[in-house]
Amino acid sequence: MDMSRNGPSPEATELSIGEVAARSAVSVSALRFYERQRLIESRRTIGNQRRYSRDVLRRLALIQIAQRVGIPLAQIREALAELPVGRTPTREDWQRFSEQWRAELDERIHQLTQLRDDITDCIGCGCLSIDRCQLLNPMDELGRRGPGPRRLIET
Repeated sequence: MDMSRNGPSPEATELSIGEVAARSAVSVSALRFYERQRLIESRRTIGNQRRYSRDVLRRLALIQIAQRVGIPLAQIREALAELPVGRTPTREDWQRFSEQWRAELDERIHQLTQLRDDITDCIGCGCLSIDRCQLLNPMDELGRRGPGPRRLIET
């Protein structure tokens, strides 16, 4: 390891794209995609190779968890943009991000639960092609409330 008087040099503590992929279980192509989406960043060596600081490992874990619960990449990017460059996200950062996303997740859970519970019933789309729609939405009464699947939208 390259050691100077003030500790290891940045080059000695940086990770190659292959090392990041192996440590994070994120494919090299996904790392390149995340970089294009400005979710993570690297520096380029003289030989044009990517080098990542170690904080990228925690950022990638945060990205993976957020994606797993359905947070769009644009929202993840906005959250990560709040952090200083090169700083490892902390437990407090995650707490703040998850609180910001909670209301949206609760709404999605509500919509999915309703969809699951009502999937065999009329959703008020106005198609009138299912025989039950005549019972649940005769003459497309729900259509007067606006376009789209009214039973799903109005909950």
